[in-house]
Amino acid sequence: MRAARLIRMALLVQSSPGLTAVALARELDVSRRTVIRDAQALQEAGVPIRSERGRAGGYHLAPGHRTRLTTLHPTEAETLYLSGLPTALRDLGLSAAADTARLKLSATLLPSLRAAAESSVRRFHLDAPAWFREPAAPEPLPALARAVWSDRTVELDYARPGRDGAPSRTVTRLLEPYGLVLKAGVWYVVGRVPAERTTGRDGAWRTYRVDRVTALRPAPGAGEPFVRDPSFDLAGHWQAQAAGFARALLRETVTVRLTERGLRRLPSVADPAGVAGALASATAPDAAGKVVLDLPVESQDVAFGQLTGLGAEVEVLAPAGLRARFREHAQALAAVYGAEPEDQR
Repeated sequence: MRAARLIRMALLVQSSPGLTAVALARELDVSRRTVIRDAQALQEAGVPIRSERGRAGGYHLAPGHRTRLTTLHPTEAETLYLSGLPTALRDLGLSAAADTARLKLSATLLPSLRAAAESSVRRFHLDAPAWFREPAAPEPLPALARAVWSDRTVELDYARPGRDGAPSRTVTRLLEPYGLVLKAGVWYVVGRVPAERTTGRDGAWRTYRVDRVTALRPAPGAGEPFVRDPSFDLAGHWQAQAAGFARALLRETVTVRLTERGLRRLPSVADPAGVAGALASATAPDAAGKVVLDLPVESQDVAFGQLTGLGAEVEVLAPAGLRARFREHAQALAAVYGAEPEDQR
């Protein structure tokens, strides 16, 4: 909208006097000609903006003039708390609101304090997504974020993953969304099942991966916002649930014999939630320096993928099916590397 762009231009000139038409065009994502027209519109509206030529030229406001457009909109104020998470703001659809909020805040600061604020932005940056993955915002995320802001109960369709290779199945759930969590580039929604849907108990807490939400809509008949539990602490709840979730994933146990080097490398390939207890229960080293331990794992498939990274530093003793799989893998590798490669050039 042009009105929002004019406000943004006035704030830019107030917070950074001397910006050229080219610089303003880049900030506002418009043409230089549009910047000139917008400057004329601001002058007609009573904003004393002027363009000066020369080395110290660019756009300026009249000396002593300060715009009264710095009052923060509630959404802009809320996004200030997320301003160190540019990827999160983009995923939530709040990048523009955050940019405007920062401009308004900058316009109210003395020049010396403004420089300090800008200096911190140049020195600190948080990149939340994990390495080697292309972050993609789940399609329902912005709508889910609006439901979180407004305390609106939602009905969601969720692709629940199947176990042991079974296909996923879609389930429908009602949820009072209390908060969103970004963990290693993956978004989760934490919420409560409406109390009336349970059997005489307070609503149960649930956590869902947002990228598995296939459809989202307002809950039927939910005209009013739900009443939040004032004692709910999102950070504390997530910390407790994450630790329990990590332990709950480790449903199976494999027995392995490790060399000294394999023992050192085990924490880098296996799940941290299972490694600590496994190391504490390891046997004393034998004459060859090897130890035996029981390692909790998510599944035999996951264990195979993790432990192959240790190569000959690990020997799987049990279960028999996983040991046989490693034997077949070793035989296949031996067949590949048992002879010199043919020249394919």
